[in-house]
Amino acid sequence: MKPFLKALAPIAIGFALFAQPAKAETPPNMLVVGFSMNNILTLDPAAITGKETVQVLTNIYDNLVSLDAVTRSQVNPQIAESWTVSADNTAITFKLRTGATFASGNPVTSADVVWSLKRLMKLNLAQASFLKTHGFSAANADASFTAPDGHTVVITLPKKVDPQIIIQTLGIVGPGSILDSKAVQEHDKGGDMGTAWLTTNSAGSGPFMLGQWQSNERVTLEQNPKYWGEKPAMRRIMMRHLAESQSQRLMLEKGDIDIAYSMSAADLKALEANKDVTVQTNGGSGFYYLAVSMKDEKFQNPKVREALRYLIDYQGLNDSVLPYFGKLRDRPIPNGIFGALPDAGYRLDVAKAKALLAEAGYPDGFSTTLRAISDVPFMNAATAIQATLAQGGIKAEIITGSGDQIYGAMRERKYELLVGRGGGGQLPHPDSNLRAIVYNPDNADQAKLTNFQGWRTSFYDEKINRMIDEALVETDKDKQVREYQDIQTYYEQMVPAIQPFSEVVDSVAYSADIKGLQLNPSWSTQLRTVTKER
Repeated sequence: MKPFLKALAPIAIGFALFAQPAKAETPPNMLVVGFSMNNILTLDPAAITGKETVQVLTNIYDNLVSLDAVTRSQVNPQIAESWTVSADNTAITFKLRTGATFASGNPVTSADVVWSLKRLMKLNLAQASFLKTHGFSAANADASFTAPDGHTVVITLPKKVDPQIIIQTLGIVGPGSILDSKAVQEHDKGGDMGTAWLTTNSAGSGPFMLGQWQSNERVTLEQNPKYWGEKPAMRRIMMRHLAESQSQRLMLEKGDIDIAYSMSAADLKALEANKDVTVQTNGGSGFYYLAVSMKDEKFQNPKVREALRYLIDYQGLNDSVLPYFGKLRDRPIPNGIFGALPDAGYRLDVAKAKALLAEAGYPDGFSTTLRAISDVPFMNAATAIQATLAQGGIKAEIITGSGDQIYGAMRERKYELLVGRGGGGQLPHPDSNLRAIVYNPDNADQAKLTNFQGWRTSFYDEKINRMIDEALVETDKDKQVREYQDIQTYYEQMVPAIQPFSEVVDSVAYSADIKGLQLNPSWSTQLRTVTKER
């Protein structure tokens, strides 16, 4: 190197280092979240579907109670300071806290709670199913929900049921969300009880209120100055639509976002090596499963269904496809819920599967279709299952599409095989899983019981319906546990239409200087507790 170039080299290097852009940083009082908005169609708590909308609304609306993020069986006070169950288990009385107001400034009263619950049942939209399952209806709403005074709510159970599951249901965003009845009724259009207005507006008492929603772009939440609880550290939350995991990863690494909700296992694994990022994994809701349609003659044969049970590589799927998304589980009740039995221990056993197929009259296997959402991790799981089915002689053509297309086919009962996710679980109660995954009170096509995955699969078993109903109303807790264990044993013996291979876990990546974030299994992760140490 020439002398004058050698002398300039340190200067050039120093200039290059100085010229490199510093890592971006979000404002200290604003939280920027990356997630997918593909399934956000409305912000009306009575009509929502999918966890992404819950992730938004949990920061806007309060419930009577909340479900604990860590201790799954624990129910915490929220708008209700306390509650009692009558001696005969037919009524629940809630006492409301004083001084709570909605974002409008209107006080939160028992009349608002009762109006919100009656509205839910009378509109009969998606979230009403949680209470309809237990006998609540538009017809009995006036008798079921009453307010003896401004701070007391009495819920009278329309049929015999475990009161604890009703209390837990009221902790779910949607059926338990409390609306500002005065504000909503001011925007009633033609008797719609504010449905059109609530699609893009909010009327809650939570720590934040809706600022703006731009479909498939962003949701902005503004701090609620009238919030009754401890003031959140964040003045604003911006939730950005970033459907691609790699986009979320790059923006998190650059400091353009603080939290990434929707990421692939590969990106999460890579981020675990980054000292500036924290990855948190916590129990989720529901299962990943392989479902058959009982409308297909082949799958009506229990030997065929049992063969499929042994053509799933449970350990391999969970080790290679589902890290950060699922944890091996082959029973219909997740670990940590009372009454859950240990795993049955199913494993990939091609020889056993082939023998069962031969007994069923399919010694050479058969051809079928396997549906899966085109998103992670469904496609990877479907591809892995396609490969193990082929080992047993079953040639499965994969059909992919959006959630509406794939689950739409399931809701219409027009499919053969399907890799899905579901099975309840938002409630920390075995009934939540069993009623979602196998219960089917009416198998007729015209029943349209689309919220029951048992109905979607066309699987009907009168005995298991009866066992689920009886276990729910059993008041002796030890006997109730034994009854739920008996249901799982019977589930194994009858080989139903849905075989779980993993229980859902949720994972989130966030900047290491973010503190106070705790994923909630019911999807209702609170952002009011989040701070930034900068």
